[in-house]
Amino acid sequence: MLLGMAASDPAPVTLVIGDEELLADRAVGEVVAAARAADPSTETHDLIGGKVEPGELTRLTSPSLFGDRSVVVIRSAHDLVKEVIAEIVSYAAHPAEETTLVLVHPGGVKGKALVDGVKKAGANVVTVTKLTKPAERLAFVKAELKRAGRTVSGDAASALLDAVGSDLRELAAACSQLAFDTPGKVIDEAAVARYHRGRAEVSGFTVADSAVEGRLGDALEQLRWALATGTAPVLLVSALARSLRSLAKVGGAPRNLRGGQLASHLGMPPWQVTRVQNQLRGWGPDGIARALQAVAAADEQVKGGGADPAYALERTVQTIVASRTGR
Repeated sequence: MLLGMAASDPAPVTLVIGDEELLADRAVGEVVAAARAADPSTETHDLIGGKVEPGELTRLTSPSLFGDRSVVVIRSAHDLVKEVIAEIVSYAAHPAEETTLVLVHPGGVKGKALVDGVKKAGANVVTVTKLTKPAERLAFVKAELKRAGRTVSGDAASALLDAVGSDLRELAAACSQLAFDTPGKVIDEAAVARYHRGRAEVSGFTVADSAVEGRLGDALEQLRWALATGTAPVLLVSALARSLRSLAKVGGAPRNLRGGQLASHLGMPPWQVTRVQNQLRGWGPDGIARALQAVAAADEQVKGGGADPAYALERTVQTIVASRTGR
């Protein structure tokens, strides 16, 4: 049992607020890492707001007989019921010494009582809003490569944004790939061109759309062309993962929401919600779960865990299509 809070311990309660999924995930990861650095035996409980029942937080934060440390993460905290919100706000004012609580809220008015309550109780607040300006995304690219011990020229960073787009997960994956495969300290525009030529012809999202819509032949043909023209495997995996996460997000949304209300609730533009709703036909929760597991395995293989990334991707596309139809 730890007798006192170490200098590296995270705050007892952290509120991660904002609609940028990648940065929110990283903020949670940093808290968990800090807790485990202070005590490697720390246990993590990862919960979804809409499924947290009254009394559950009290149970998870009750003192352990052996003084074990834990981190309780509650994602989608805007979906918490009012009884649980009251429980959390009360807890935040007097947090348990051996528990770290992390709340992830997308912002907006839903669940505002939780946000206001834990802020008033003194929670550490981490803001992770979307990067909407080109200059912010350029800064993100440079910071990503700096974290990997690399530098990037301004022209190269701009070229990467042009090739990959504005999605931070895609950009992070592209930066990781460039840092891993490009020799030398500085990444220039030529290095970006080597890895991203052909992306205009076939993007990872083109492959992903065909796969989730059940068009196996098209998906495999597009996948092979993307690989042949230089699209990095890690970007293809990222696109597949994002499309499947969108299916899960829209499929799990409240049934009483429609149109603009649904788009606002999901934090997605209306056109994208409509497209994903059309892609959901033929999908069920179990199929999406199987497909996500296949993508997670492919992610490990294309990052060095397997001998043949192309083969791993083809198998993954086949599994996605089969999971959609239930075969």
